[in-house]
Parts: sequence; structure tokens; C-alpha cells
Amino acid sequence: MTYRVHLENFEGPLDLLLYFIRRDEINIYDIPISHITEEFMETLDEIKKLNINFAGDFVVMASTLMRIKSKMLLPRPELDEDDEIIDPRKELVDQLLNYSRFKEAAESLDIFASERSQVFTAGKKVNVSDAPEEVNVILRDVTLYDIARAFKSAMDNMPVIQIYELEREPIHLDEQKELVMRSFDGDGRLRFSTLINQLETKIAIVVTFLALLELIRSHQITIVQNELFGELEIQLLTAEA
Repeated sequence: MTYRVHLENFEGPLDLLLYFIRRDEINIYDIPISHITEEFMETLDEIKKLNINFAGDFVVMASTLMRIKSKMLLPRPELDEDDEIIDPRKELVDQLLNYSRFKEAAESLDIFASERSQVFTAGKKVNVSDAPEEVNVILRDVTLYDIARAFKSAMDNMPVIQIYELEREPIHLDEQKELVMRSFDGDGRLRFSTLINQLETKIAIVVTFLALLELIRSHQITIVQNELFGELEIQLLTAEA
């Protein structure tokens, strides 16, 4: 009996593959590519019946799986420059590990914001007891919850369907820190919406959230809210008089 999945629960092909791996308790470093490919192709047939536009991302992944499967069936495996056997699954494994890490970070951000919403009182500063002390000391009339809530809102407004390229998405913490630092205006101020408008994916939002926390901890920036329920504003500490 074929195990049916609810397609609306998955944001893309990597999400679906990760589900298969976790459900069947598969070692991510030793993926049974034939089994995974067969199950993925069955699901792809269902996707095509339900939503033609949504199928595009999955077709790309299906071709990748078929390519990996064909390479693993070769009588002579490929060798690298050091005559070491090249595992055709390595690229896929790297993508899955990368996606899994950012997915967990996004879920943690979502949970954090949801938990804090249970104790949020309008017009009153929230005491986030489990936040790093050095972060709360630097913030002015803004809590870590306020920042997490703003980023969660930005993530919720992102399109659910993402196009997954074959190569890994080049988003790194240091790069997002640099993005923040070069986005300030001449007065050392940066509106939260201006920063968010530069981000195109949920992964970018998560990494930028972590980048802001790092910049706050290192006393390079602070975040203020000039009016109740107003937009967050990021300020350069070095730009102050």
C-alpha cells in the first residue's frame, strides 16, 4: 500500500525528501537512492495531477535523483583527482543537511515568537528571561521577542513555494552581517522594512535574524522602536554622538 502524503505540508522537494528520510529513519549519509527516487517519482505523479505550477520544482529534483541513480549503476565509479571514489549522492546530502539546519532555525524562531506572544502585553515591555543578557542590555525599549516577532511576520509574508536550484544557496552569516552594515543611511539608521525588502527567501530571513543578534552582541548596533507598535529601527552605535 502506497503511503500518501499531504502535499500542502511541504514547501518544496528538499522538504519532501527530508520527510522521507526522517519517516523511514534513513541515514542521511547513506541514502538508498533507488528507494527514495521511486517514492519521489510516485509523489511527483500526484503533484502533477493536483497542481501543474507546483510541479516545476519537483521535476528539477526528480531529474537530479535520476542522474544520481544512473551514476550509482555505473560499473566503474567516478574518481576524483586523488583517485578517491566520488559518491554521486554527496551533493544531495549537502543540500539536505544545509536545508535541515536552516529549517530547524526557522522553526525555533517560530516557536520562540509564539511562546513570547503568550506573555505579551500591549504597551508594556516584555522581560525575556532566557535571552542572552548582553543582548537585552544593549536594546533600547525593544525586547528580543519584538525582533523575533518582526522576523516571523516577514517570514509569513514570504511565498510558500520556492524554486530550488541544484547548487546550494550561498547565504552565510558573515555575508548577512555585511549586508546589514552597508545598508545604513548617512545618519547610521536603517528601517526594518528596508532591510527585509532586500531578502528573497525564508533562509535569508533566518540568517539575517542571527546576523542582527551577532551585531547586537558585539555592540555594533542597537534596535529601537520610536513609537508604540511602530516599525523597528536599527541604529549604528558608532554613529551616535
